[in-house]
Amino acid sequence: MKLTQLVAVIDPTPIIQLSEDKLKELQSALSRLGYPVGEIDGLYGPKTRNAWAEFKTDVFQGNPDLIGSGSIEKLQEKLEEIGEGKEQDFSTQQGTIEAIKKECTVQDIGLNTQIAYVLATTEWETAQTFKPVREAFWLSEDWRRRNLRYYPYYGRGYVQLTWKSNYAKYSSILGVNLVNNPDMAMDNNIALFILVHGFKTGVFTGRKITDFINKNETNFVDARRCINGRDHAHDIAQLAEKYVQKL
Repeated sequence: MKLTQLVAVIDPTPIIQLSEDKLKELQSALSRLGYPVGEIDGLYGPKTRNAWAEFKTDVFQGNPDLIGSGSIEKLQEKLEEIGEGKEQDFSTQQGTIEAIKKECTVQDIGLNTQIAYVLATTEWETAQTFKPVREAFWLSEDWRRRNLRYYPYYGRGYVQLTWKSNYAKYSSILGVNLVNNPDMAMDNNIALFILVHGFKTGVFTGRKITDFINKNETNFVDARRCINGRDHAHDIAQLAEKYVQKL
């Protein structure tokens, strides 16, 4: 993501004074980095204020009510670290595994136990292919059209991104139109970002990976709640244990 609106801000400026377009860009950037801004609507509110304050605390110390050239430059640097649009080798399974490991690290879910669980989930969800798949990929598009009530916003990716609201959310975050072209969720870089960002922020179910796997706790079974309740939770937990040994 290249910041095009905010770069015009030179002097320290209260974020409440930013134009709608600049606020939208700020919201999109913060959301992409995992800070909870709520809707990307260009409106100044408590969620946007708090998300920017968190960023200033984590990355660029200073007055949380202000934005200026220094903090915008740091924001751009952080955006360039994350995966959507970066060059990765998805041609082999090991290349995809390495891409997932890097993306987990730059999105700050870097514990080996957390990375192991993301890898285990990807292996399970993609039927060991480590390639983006469609929901019920063994069945036809006609079957999906007739049987999935949220068609055409059925599951796609390394994990299943479903429902129009989630396609719209990631359209706003990534600056691409997944609503008009949901098959873009099958793009490797986009699928990679959604996989890790969803685990980090709890987009899929409201539960984040840090709720179950952190420095004090490693609960591979309940971590399945981040994606799909307890469906095959023990199977995926066993896979995660194997990945921990490899990391």
